[in-house]
Amino acid sequence: MTTYGGTVDGVIDWDSMAGEFDEEPDHGLRDPEVRAAWGERLGGWLPERGCDVADIGCGTGSLSLLASERGHRVTGVDNAPGMLELARRKLAGRDAEFLLGDAAEPPVRQGAYDVVLARHVLWMLPDVAAVLGRWVSLLRPGGRLVLVEGVWGEVSPVGIPAARLVDALAPLVADVRRESLSGDARLWGREVSDERYAVVAVT
Repeated sequence: MTTYGGTVDGVIDWDSMAGEFDEEPDHGLRDPEVRAAWGERLGGWLPERGCDVADIGCGTGSLSLLASERGHRVTGVDNAPGMLELARRKLAGRDAEFLLGDAAEPPVRQGAYDVVLARHVLWMLPDVAAVLGRWVSLLRPGGRLVLVEGVWGEVSPVGIPAARLVDALAPLVADVRRESLSGDARLWGREVSDERYAVVAVT
């Protein structure tokens, strides 16, 4: 996990980081092997048929693009205008829209999505249980949450342990499963030793 230098009142200023964000292998997905690895994972997490996907905290739209390439209609939400501008460029001409808004309270309709996708977003939000409740409310019956999270760092680790996230989801969904991502170096462009995982929950 990269530590970014741009902060405002101690909070990461993602807008100022937009220009360099895609330099990380798992952010920009510029390396064909890294891109293919994330594409394979999304292929297993998202429905096979084209559906409506809300990409919350979409950043520069790399996962939005992979979802769109699989025939899904994407609505991306992020609070950084610079990130959204790059996402719009990546998905120009595709069935996708990008909205400025807070990941904790996305400016989208309830019950309008088949999938809510979020990567490395929850760990930054103050009330995980409340946010998960809001995200579940965005889903149609039988919809799914696809959440990629982790715990980064050894001296002062940050993130959400998988067990905590699974426990928080249990009262909200019909089924939840965890998939370890730490052992797949292709996803990160290097070997990693910290906890990285995906949780897929079905309502």
